[in-house]
Order: sequence, then C-alpha cells, then structure tokens
Amino acid sequence: MILIITPEEIMSGETDCINQLFQKGLDLLHIRKPFISRKEMDGFLSEIDAAFYPQLVLHSHYELADDYCISRFHFREAARMGGAYEAYRDKGIISTSVHDISAYNELGKEWEYAFISPVFPSISKKGYGEGTEVLHEIQHRNNPEVKLVALGGINQHNIREISAYETDGVALLGAIWESDDPLETFEKCRKNAMN
Repeated sequence: MILIITPEEIMSGETDCINQLFQKGLDLLHIRKPFISRKEMDGFLSEIDAAFYPQLVLHSHYELADDYCISRFHFREAARMGGAYEAYRDKGIISTSVHDISAYNELGKEWEYAFISPVFPSISKKGYGEGTEVLHEIQHRNNPEVKLVALGGINQHNIREISAYETDGVALLGAIWESDDPLETFEKCRKNAMN
C-alpha cells in the first residue's frame, strides 16, 4: 500500500497532479493542510475527481466529509491522546500517527493503521529524523490489530529497504512534492516497492 500526504500549503496544479496520481494507482491520499480555511479546503476538495473521494483521508475540516462522501479521518498523536477522534470512530475509518513502536503497540483495534515516523531523515523537514532508529524499532512490533505504515524520508532509492521490515505500507511526502516530476517519482517508487 502506498499513500501520499499533501504538502501543507496548496501548490499550483496540485489537484490536477492528485487526479493523475490516482489514475496511476495511488491507494490513499492524506490531505494535510493545517493552515487553510474551511472555504479553501472546500475549493480544494471540489477540484479532485469525485471517483477518488473514497480514497481521501482528512486531517482537518472533518465537517466537510459528508459533503464529499469522505469516510476516512486521520488524527495526529496529540489529538489521539486528547480523545478528539472519539466523535469519528463510528463515522468511518480512523488512522493516527506515532513516533515510536511502544506507542504503536498500545493502539486499540479502532485504528485502521498508524504512520510511524521518521524511518529515514525527512526530505521536507530538513534536519528532522537525523540518527533515527525508528525503522529498526519495527522489529519489536507486536500489535496484530493495527496496520503499520512507514513515513519519513522515503524515496525511490530507499523504498526497497522498507520491505525488509514488517510494515503494511509506506507514505510519501517530500519525495513526491519536491520532485520535478511527481508522477514519474511515484511510478518509480511503486515499481521499486514491488521489486
């Protein structure tokens, strides 16, 4: 399973690129736009082909889900700890983020999957994840109820390394959106992940 997380700010041509990524086989898109208004989010969602709405995951503006038939909601670690997800656990599929395997192992079965990061030094957040041991911690995974998705610094050159660990998928961010050709980069990541 390959997921892509959007950049925080809206990029020129982003929704066109998103539609093309789905046409190329993208599994899920996490819409992480923490600084945009409800109106901007509404406009952003309206530019994505309706056929792909079931594959969208909201990180904010959850109230727009009904308008777009979106049933996937992501909650950051702090929101999970604060119980913000409770109102949504019966409205669809929920996911979350963790930064160590211990936190992942404690997750309940209400969570479909969790991002664990950073597995490599971040591409989009320079300096973040240097010296990370998260990838090696995955060997201590003992939660059979929740899927585990690797995140952080993953690109077409290192994506194969993830397959040596027990993960259920990968999430891409910087590799896609900082690429000169996001579609080509996605296709290379997909190809390399399968080999």
